[in-house]
Parts: sequence; C-alpha cells; structure tokens
Amino acid sequence: MEWRGRIVVDPNILTGKPVIKNSRLAVEFIIDLLAQGWTDQDIVANYSGITRDDILACLAYASDVLHEEKVYPL
Repeated sequence: MEWRGRIVVDPNILTGKPVIKNSRLAVEFIIDLLAQGWTDQDIVANYSGITRDDILACLAYASDVLHEEKVYPL
C-alpha cells in the first residue's frame, strides 16, 4: 500500500501530526483503535469518509516510520 497519497502532514492540522487526507483523524488515533481491537469495519462504520484503504495507508505509514527508527541501548 502506498500511503503518500492518503496521509498528509500539515502544520495547520493537529499541529503537524500525520492525518488521513481530508480529515482530522491522526494516523496514531487509527493505530490506537486497531490496537484496542477495533476492526477496519468498526472504524469505517464509526468514522464517515474513512475507507479501508485509508486504514491500510495508516498501517503502511507506521511501518515505514518504524523501519526508519534506530534504537540504541544505553
């Protein structure tokens, strides 16, 4: 899934957090819902305008960010 067309970062929207394009739903919010056990169907049913592809884009964005992260033990 290519997330770049669906996830935007704009300093004027949620202080620059990555959000689903044309919404104020942050990627981290969608990931949190999934972590709490919500299904993609639950999210789509509760947040109008959000599609399964938007949810997959959130996951792809999170995956890319985590792949770039470097953790060094102290």
